[in-house]
Amino acid sequence: MPDFSHESRYAGPVAGVDEAGRGPLAGPVVAAAVVLDPACIPEGLNDSKQLTAAKRADLCARLLDCARVGVGIATVEEIDALNILWATMLAMTRAVDALGFRPAMVLVDGNRCPRWDHPSQWVIGGDGLCLSIAAASIVAKHRRDCMMIQLDALHPGYGWASNKGYAAAVHQEALRTLGPTPHHRRSFAPVAQAHFDFGTAAAE
Repeated sequence: MPDFSHESRYAGPVAGVDEAGRGPLAGPVVAAAVVLDPACIPEGLNDSKQLTAAKRADLCARLLDCARVGVGIATVEEIDALNILWATMLAMTRAVDALGFRPAMVLVDGNRCPRWDHPSQWVIGGDGLCLSIAAASIVAKHRRDCMMIQLDALHPGYGWASNKGYAAAVHQEALRTLGPTPHHRRSFAPVAQAHFDFGTAAAE
């Protein structure tokens, strides 16, 4: 389980940063930055992938009550223009900026930090080691899942409410039969191929 040992190494507020949505074929990438209050840390914080959707929703609400939270989004258009790596870095930068103050240290899940002027350190597997990063993973995952559920209502047939834009069988079949939506990442090979195939079929 993650603990507070990484944060305790630094004087001043420490933000944990993580993202959700690098791999899907559709939807934005969402990042969150969370500064925990050591006197008010919700119990049960963990890597978001280890939690149920209901537990993530509950913890997200509790974090919004007792922590400083910033959320940053990079759109599908930005993902296609920049590539998913740099769009993720952009979302992380926006998340930290959304905190409204400058943290003493930013701990980033993964093996690299954005190109910014914040003092920062990456932590491989940080969402399972560091409480602030675990909190950020929960907020980012919950926020993005809610977005994909809303988009599913606008574009039924792709199964986004359940697959959240990942390349599930129902999603890939819908790409072939319905074609890509404006929320699909056309720089991703399965979408580009589906766009070509759908356009070719429509022209015949």
